[in-house]
Amino acid sequence: MASYAEFLAVEAELDKRWPETVMEPSLERISALVDALGEPHRGYPVVHLTGTNGKTSTARMVDALLTEIGLRTGRYTSPHLQRATERINVDNRPITPERYVELYRDVLPFVDIVDAELGGLSKFEVLTAMGFAAFADAPVEAGVIEVGLGGRWDATNVADAAVAVITPIGLDHAEFLGTDILGIAREKAGIIKPGSVAVLAAQDKAVAEVLLERCVEVGAQVAREGAEFGVAEREIAVGGQRLALRGLSGMYDDIFLPLHGEHQASNAAIALAAAEALIGAGPKQPLDPDAVRDAFAGVRSPGRLERLAAGQGVPTVLADAAHNPHGARALAAALTTEFRFTRLVGVVGVMREKDARGILAELEPVLQEIVVTANSSPRAMDPDELGALATDVFGADRVSVEPSLSRAVEQAGELAEEGGESGVGVVITGSVVTVGEARTLFGLEPA
Repeated sequence: MASYAEFLAVEAELDKRWPETVMEPSLERISALVDALGEPHRGYPVVHLTGTNGKTSTARMVDALLTEIGLRTGRYTSPHLQRATERINVDNRPITPERYVELYRDVLPFVDIVDAELGGLSKFEVLTAMGFAAFADAPVEAGVIEVGLGGRWDATNVADAAVAVITPIGLDHAEFLGTDILGIAREKAGIIKPGSVAVLAAQDKAVAEVLLERCVEVGAQVAREGAEFGVAEREIAVGGQRLALRGLSGMYDDIFLPLHGEHQASNAAIALAAAEALIGAGPKQPLDPDAVRDAFAGVRSPGRLERLAAGQGVPTVLADAAHNPHGARALAAALTTEFRFTRLVGVVGVMREKDARGILAELEPVLQEIVVTANSSPRAMDPDELGALATDVFGADRVSVEPSLSRAVEQAGELAEEGGESGVGVVITGSVVTVGEARTLFGLEPA
């Protein structure tokens, strides 16, 4: 059995490949690799997800629904919070580090062949092949696959999805996808395949038109949030929210979702429609309502308005992986409507290629003070640079700079408690990596 040291060695090998933050408009290498592996991506129907925000949470919900109705599932998501094994899930559970090493060793001879013939595969391409191989080997009865970057040219798009899910589209990864939101929509629409069902989140009108044009072009069926499905009722509850969802096959009421934010209710409606579409549920044969309730009640989405610490006399600490203005806006809305903090301090660390000013502007109305910091990624924005931006947005008297994440969290807790009030909190956000490192700091295991 492989040791954890071997897992770390595999990660080091993968990190030598060109990074997954680089996108090339070609599926040639990944197509050659999965062909050499015996097409492990074709042995099961696939729900394929893209969009700007909400993909991972929605993927987790789709996985939970399909698992609860009795299907064996595989789920592939990115990026990970703490450990790369989080990306590949079988039976709604991450694979072990030992299994990760086995998969790498299994695909490596074929990777070497493609490397020699077509040039070096990217880290993401190899990971994607490992995920497909894990699902074929299990074997799974359905795959839930999240796009890494974009859509049309993403390595996951070698799969011909039965259901294509497009969550809300905004601006992110502008350095790779550009700032033309309609161009971004066209890229993401590339996952909609002939004969598939496209499950579309509510979008800006112009974006929706681009997506619908693609559906017409390839003859895909369409299910739109707000038309064919949606959130019928929503009520904030202790530990989450209670929902009534209008699915493709009818109403599902009395659903408890242990996640916060109106955006998560929308994600739940999208996930329900995707699961219904995959199994062909309709008005005459809806999903089992109890299975739907049980699935949603058990959903977890680590790093998405997740409570890391709480207790009598100490600040509540939340973490949210918002890493663009759209995500920060959803976070701010949830903090405003679902929490009653008397004083809230932010700990923010972002990647240098992100719209840091836009993120800070969305957070400013809900934070009394902010401590800017950095995570361990070489892509992390310098704390002093981030501090200068924060000063422009918040004013110097509300901004502190602390390069160490652990000390930044400690300082934020002290700032939150300064007034001696009860009901104070700290929210850690700005990057998936920042939140992953915060989870480790608080002793939480990868999930």
